Amino acid sequence: MKAPLFTLNNGVKIPVLGLGVLGRETPGAVAPAVEKAIATGYRLIDTAASYGNERQVGEGIIRSGIDRSEMFITTKLWLSQYGYHKALRGFDASLSRLGLDYVDLYLLHWPVPSNFEATIQSYLAAEKLLEEGRVRAVGVSNFSPVHLQKLLERTQTVPTVNQIELHPLFNQERRERPTPGWGS
Repeated sequence: MKAPLFTLNNGVKIPVLGLGVLGRETPGAVAPAVEKAIATGYRLIDTAASYGNERQVGEGIIRSGIDRSEMFITTKLWLSQYGYHKALRGFDASLSRLGLDYVDLYLLHWPVPSNFEATIQSYLAAEKLLEEGRVRAVGVSNFSPVHLQKLLERTQTVPTVNQIELHPLFNQERRERPTPGWGS
């Protein structure tokens, strides 16, 4: 199985199909699951600092024997690490746990409406990581159109992704009208 690729707004190509790795319930199963997914053709692996499994995801990637350059790895910054300097340290910790030299896609896990300045500062840190080549693309997760608009007013890089959690056990109703120009 080789998933088709989608081109992000910055030219980076991302597989359209990937493995999302939560694995809190069975942490010992994460590395073998990642290894097996890679063996069956998955090249996109999605995790997050808050999942507590980045080390096991990295182990599964290494055990797969597939060259790093063939993989697309996404991780997310958790809210407790928001703020410019904390975000940079949070990224370094994620990279270390994953055992990687870079991440393909780095996302802010959630907006923080009660302290949106921390969200902005975290995204500015992500832009710095992009500029330094430590990430290939930056984006957000679970942002509403209003949050996206506020982010765009204060930053330079349009997010390549707004990853939204949606599945049969978590069906989010649309509560806001989309911002013009988004979603096409």
